[in-house]
Amino acid sequence: MKLNVKLLRKGIMGLSIACASLIMLGTGPVEAKGPVPAVKTEVKQTSLTEARINAVLKEAYEKFKNDQGGKNADYIKALAEVDSKIFGITLVTPNGKVYEIGDTKAEVSIQSISKVFTAAKVMQEKGAKFMQEKIGVNATGLPFNSIMAIELHKGSASNPFVNAGAIQSTSWVKAKDSKERWAKIKQNMDDFAGKKLNFNKAVYDSEVNDNKRNQAISKLLDAYGRMGSDPLEATTVYTKQCSVNISSHDLGVMAATLANHGVNPETGKKVLDKPLVPKLLAIMATAGLYDNAGDWLYLAGAPAKSGVGGGILAVVPGKMGIGVVSPPLDPYGNSVRGQKAAAYIIDKLGINPLAQ
Repeated sequence: MKLNVKLLRKGIMGLSIACASLIMLGTGPVEAKGPVPAVKTEVKQTSLTEARINAVLKEAYEKFKNDQGGKNADYIKALAEVDSKIFGITLVTPNGKVYEIGDTKAEVSIQSISKVFTAAKVMQEKGAKFMQEKIGVNATGLPFNSIMAIELHKGSASNPFVNAGAIQSTSWVKAKDSKERWAKIKQNMDDFAGKKLNFNKAVYDSEVNDNKRNQAISKLLDAYGRMGSDPLEATTVYTKQCSVNISSHDLGVMAATLANHGVNPETGKKVLDKPLVPKLLAIMATAGLYDNAGDWLYLAGAPAKSGVGGGILAVVPGKMGIGVVSPPLDPYGNSVRGQKAAAYIIDKLGINPLAQ
């Protein structure tokens, strides 16, 4: 029997069209498969209006102003004598708008928050690779003043926010002598704050005569070839940088300078090259709040740094810098009210950087 190929082709084509029509006339649309989502999820963005920021700022202050948790650091006599009732919160945006409440002009010593700005100075002078290779950018897993951590990491301080790394950072600031080194470190902090910060001689005198452990740390680092200057000289300058006074307003501006890609929002001065800012913020995220850095990041998602003087600064890149001063500390050495207030503000304004 002969088949009419032409007719057979027409029949197959008609059958295909009919089948396609039946599919299209089925009970409903075909469910999407694979990477194409069947339903779009709407992401709700919080509006950062002035009214909203002021309302959340006031809420945070009222909510935590009577919190009695923690106590002043007492291993440094001058810190134990600071008024524990001081509580100031300042928010500064990249365009220089300031929102603040409470004791925003009250000053405490900057202590370990200074480590951020000296590390920034070293990175500005020597680059990000130098920081990573010579000092380190990892958490130690041990206390901030640990000597054991240096030995366990084969002479590495691990990061610039533990005492060992901070003393190292100080030693690597380019200078011909101690006087020039101190002048450059202090000027750099002033540039971040947009003003001349006061020096607290009482705190310095209290610390400089009782920094034997830091001296030992510096000498051990020197034995490993990690120091850029005389170890005892660097330790003395490091103690000076910790003795600079700051207020919550100062911290807010300093944090906002980092939120504004290294440009001070009040003075317009570029303090840190833009490509270096995320590198510095990464170290803050992993090692900024001593042994509690992980819990803080889990809660707030923002790079932050604290000091045993009672200050804390947090950076929300592109949105704002947060500065809080409140001397009573938790067991890790972080301001109790400072952490709570900053985390509350970040949450209520919907600006957690990891949730964007």
